[in-house]
Amino acid sequence: MNLSLGRNWRVLAVILVAVVAAGVVLWLVLKPSGMPSGIVSGNGRIEAVEVDIAAKMPGRIQDITVDEGEFVRAGQVVAHMETDALVAQLAEARAQLAQAANAVQISQSQVVQRESDRAFAEATVLQRAAELNVARKRLNRSEILAREGATPVQERDNDQAAVEGASAAVTAARAQVAAVTAGIAATRSQVVGATTNVDAARATVDRILADIRDSVLRAPRSGRIQYRIAQPGEVVGAGGRVLTLADVSDVTMVFFLPETVAGRVALGSEARIVLDALSDRVIPARISFVADVAQFTPKTVETQSERQKLMFRVKARIDPALLRKHITLVKTGLPGTAYVRIDPEVPWPEKLSRVVRD
Repeated sequence: MNLSLGRNWRVLAVILVAVVAAGVVLWLVLKPSGMPSGIVSGNGRIEAVEVDIAAKMPGRIQDITVDEGEFVRAGQVVAHMETDALVAQLAEARAQLAQAANAVQISQSQVVQRESDRAFAEATVLQRAAELNVARKRLNRSEILAREGATPVQERDNDQAAVEGASAAVTAARAQVAAVTAGIAATRSQVVGATTNVDAARATVDRILADIRDSVLRAPRSGRIQYRIAQPGEVVGAGGRVLTLADVSDVTMVFFLPETVAGRVALGSEARIVLDALSDRVIPARISFVADVAQFTPKTVETQSERQKLMFRVKARIDPALLRKHITLVKTGLPGTAYVRIDPEVPWPEKLSRVVRD
């Protein structure tokens, strides 16, 4: 009986401690030191937008031209990838381009030659037609003379054979014209194919040149180099990260507010940030993000007290113009406190009213 009573007391004590701890945390969030009821706060850390500078293609890092902590400008060269293989591919592609261009010229000259052959064949047709006409006239005379007995029948037969030969020659000449015309069409198709090969070879050259340009890694935006993830001489895969850049002109403080408060925080609301390292300076900011899903959620939400345990992530963005003025002093990861005015009618306390402007 006494053992059971002792266990019950211990359970009650644990529950009491948990309730008190939760109450203290909630009170600290909603009622920071001397803050009016329309102002809430949360603890957080300074974060900047981080961008990975990565290799587009697999390869070996030739060199890295910046160090950690160094400020870089957008477009500044920060590293080079080795391009020996790409340079060799470029030489091969240019040779193929020259070969394809030469094939186009050869095909075009063949078209000209074929057209000349057709002109000759057409002239031959006219010549054979003229010969046929003469042969027919001679045959007509021979037939008249042969009927009158003025010439031998053999001469008439010879003229008849000459007409037939001339007619066959005309047919052959016309067939030659048709063959040459078909050859011209085929040669023109070869020109089209060779031109297509030139376009393909030129596209290959352009692609390799683009790959060579992409082998020069540049900063996508201005900021500070956070980490050197790889080192010169290392081989990285496609998309392999080489450097991480922090854009210190886009800085926010991430903190958490309970459900009873987060629902009253509007985007664009005024905020104040006080860093632990610079407790005498108040940094102006505005709310740029409020999560629509709770970050810390109990297994079940059945009572009002449990709903108060729901915490939502909030971001307060520092004025970019102010950051640019103090770009070299901006540090990420610094802890501090963010104050949010959820009631615009409530004035800022004296210690939060004097914000840094320049």
